[in-house]
Amino acid sequence: MAFSINDRVKETTTTTGTGTLDLAGAVEGFETFVAGIGTTNTTFYAIFAGTQFEVGVGTVTDATPDTLSRTTVISSSNSDNLVDFAAGEKTVICTLPASRTPSAAMTAQNFISTHDTTITEDQTIASGVLAGPVAISGNVSVTGTLVVI
Repeated sequence: MAFSINDRVKETTTTTGTGTLDLAGAVEGFETFVAGIGTTNTTFYAIFAGTQFEVGVGTVTDATPDTLSRTTVISSSNSDNLVDFAAGEKTVICTLPASRTPSAAMTAQNFISTHDTTITEDQTIASGVLAGPVAISGNVSVTGTLVVI
């Protein structure tokens, strides 16, 4: 399992409630989550219908139908909790949440973008941003500010 994001991933769902989404296939001109993100991979998602919305982290599963879990909510129309979606069609996209992007103070030199990172032993890391699942063990020192998203 890796962390992945991709452009032009967009599907629909008619799932209700707060559970795992059953995905209904790609919108014309877009990819499915399985094709664009990959099965068992984790990604940022947004789901919305009318005034209801949710942005979070979920895991894609290749199944019948394909699914997207809703593991962690970053923001939502329900006070940043899981949204209990009503009946009807909803749009689901892969997105990069604003709260997970580097600040304006960061430069290209100190922005580190990785997916599926393991940091072990004694290491020194320059300031920056690590995106994706990060496992840290041993003595790690940071020369500046390190943000893990």
